[in-house]
Amino acid sequence: MGTVTAIGARTGVCGLALAGVDVLVAEEPDAVRRAWRALPGTTGLVILTAEAAEVLGPEAMAPDPSRPLTVVMPR
Repeated sequence: MGTVTAIGARTGVCGLALAGVDVLVAEEPDAVRRAWRALPGTTGLVILTAEAAEVLGPEAMAPDPSRPLTVVMPR
């Protein structure tokens, strides 16, 4: 498995860095989209805040072998 990356608002994702997760702080919708597009090819799991998941839409959560596994943090 590749690396684990979290995308979302600072308050929702920064603590995950203590567990070795790569954190991409994205406070605004455009920043969330940029972070999603910039995921390195080594990413195996993406953790999204609920707000980031809303920005990306259901396509981000749909199973697809060309994308990393994606999960959404509860609110």
